[in-house]
Amino acid sequence: MKIALSICLSFLISLSSLAQPIGHVDKKTKEFYIHPDLKIDYQVFGYQVANNTSQKMICFSSHMGDVKDNYNRCPLGSYLDTGKMKPGDKILYLSNVGNFGKMVFVSGSGKRTIFYLPKSSFALK
Repeated sequence: MKIALSICLSFLISLSSLAQPIGHVDKKTKEFYIHPDLKIDYQVFGYQVANNTSQKMICFSSHMGDVKDNYNRCPLGSYLDTGKMKPGDKILYLSNVGNFGKMVFVSGSGKRTIFYLPKSSFALK
């Protein structure tokens, strides 16, 4: 009985960690960020349009295999967290579009690229 309860408890804890957003948007600056010290496994893609079957534009993953050499061939790159992006690069939240957040990737040189992140992957703070 104790083993069954322990398994159920572990399962519920793992489900709650999956439901947690990995990223946050600062309400004042609208800047999107992912902290480097997350203790959960995650993989989040930003898409070219607000549809998860469209081209993957950017990847944030806790798996080095996804990030190393940009395994998913995302035009904006693959990162462990936003702190690993190039100096001067940033991501800003623009608006909601259905189940996605409309974001803009601003490179250090000023080039702007729109992409869409699932709303379940970030929270406004």
